[in-house]
Amino acid sequence: MSKILFFDTETTGVRFWKDGIHQLSGIIEINGEVKEEFNFNIKPNPAAEISDEALNVSGVTKEQILSYPEMKEVYNEFVNMLSKYVDKFNKKDKFHLCGYNNRGFDDQFLRAWFVQNGDQYFGSWFWSDSLDVMVLASHFFIDKREMMQDFKLKTVCGHAGINIDESKLHDAIYDVKLTRELFLIVTK
Repeated sequence: MSKILFFDTETTGVRFWKDGIHQLSGIIEINGEVKEEFNFNIKPNPAAEISDEALNVSGVTKEQILSYPEMKEVYNEFVNMLSKYVDKFNKKDKFHLCGYNNRGFDDQFLRAWFVQNGDQYFGSWFWSDSLDVMVLASHFFIDKREMMQDFKLKTVCGHAGINIDESKLHDAIYDVKLTRELFLIVTK
């Protein structure tokens, strides 16, 4: 059985050990069928540093993110949702995490967020071998890479023929939808 959690985070910076998550969005897909979408705004960990530059990328203010629901409240809602699809006590029942550049970024933030919420059992929910659509797209576009100005989600989606609303980029739920669409193209 294939269980994929397509996800994206928006953060207060780029250091998972110092910065925090302020948006966590995703799509739960079981055997190719979308079961659920989620889009959580999260008040970052109180110890997190907050970079104005990072917030500008997401188009939010410090005041906005500090008014979001507490991270523990969102964490509880998130794991309750996960438990509808995965038995965390069954070592053979887990999600594959899937995102764009998630291996180098989002996976680490999500794992740190679990720890910040007192949960050392991240591996009970997720396989350790994530699916990174950026890596999959690298192979798919191997013969066209020199024609691409960069390998950002926007650029790669454009080369894959996916229509992009630039005003919505860096909103986690929009980026997840683009990532899933790109995943379906590059894994055919």
